[in-house]
Amino acid sequence: RRQAEAGRIREKYPDRIPVIVEKAERSDIPDIDKKKYLVPADLTVGQFVYVVRKRIKLSAEKAIFVFVKNTLPPTVVRLICFLVSDAAALMSAIYEENRDEDGFLYMTYSGENTFGSPLLLA
Repeated sequence: RRQAEAGRIREKYPDRIPVIVEKAERSDIPDIDKKKYLVPADLTVGQFVYVVRKRIKLSAEKAIFVFVKNTLPPTVVRLICFLVSDAAALMSAIYEENRDEDGFLYMTYSGENTFGSPLLLA
């Protein structure tokens, strides 16, 4: 079912990335109010994490760890939000390397380092 949905989305919006964001189990960070996103392909990971932070209403002094496939992909550099530049990893690159077979990119967020090396700590 999700595979068909992702196919329709990519056909209708070829410049968008279908992303599902979920909170890590046992994390004490707030739940996100929206789990599915259509992200512009040229958005950086840092920009998307900013969106996630806003959606969960996370205060500035709290850290958030973001993971793809519960780990840091070997070809993705660990980023720190405040140091992210325009050359930072694009969501389209993360999608191409890590999308699920159903066509969605799954990202997990946590208030603590649950899985090891995060894709982004912000």
